Amino acid sequence: MTTVRAYAASDLPRLVELSLAAWAPVFASVEQQLAGSGVFEAQHPDWRAGQQDAVESACATLHVRVAQVDDDVTGFVAVGRREDEPIGEIHMVAVDPRYQGRGIGRQLTGAALEWIAEQGFATAMVETAGDPGHAPARRLYESAGFTPFPIVRYFRTVEREAQHHHLRAQ
Repeated sequence: MTTVRAYAASDLPRLVELSLAAWAPVFASVEQQLAGSGVFEAQHPDWRAGQQDAVESACATLHVRVAQVDDDVTGFVAVGRREDEPIGEIHMVAVDPRYQGRGIGRQLTGAALEWIAEQGFATAMVETAGDPGHAPARRLYESAGFTPFPIVRYFRTVEREAQHHHLRAQ
């Protein structure tokens, strides 16, 4: 049986561990989508260190709920207010791959939505990507009643030499 409880600082190492395992296929998918552009390498020279920092920051600054099966921490959700908007935002959800497909992500999303409602927000949002690696996240959010709103982001690398030349010309 899965329980969802408050985050404790002692959970942090396990949350980092399970999130890196959960997000490995997501980062592989993003890398494949951006292959040949240099963007992935520029943005994520060490995605594991970056994600560890992101989880540590989320746990220090956001409302975090943790899923547990027996004595094993199996996932977490981090939720807060969207910056400069009266909207509750789910910033990250991760479930240990060994426990995926058991409804834990749905329970965590439900806990985040409860927190958002308790804060008095009328709207909840969550952002994810459209690549194949994010398909499970999209299914989760749509099953929880979120309505997708397509947004397109374009990325490219910028040559340092071109930046330097442009700045000198000004």
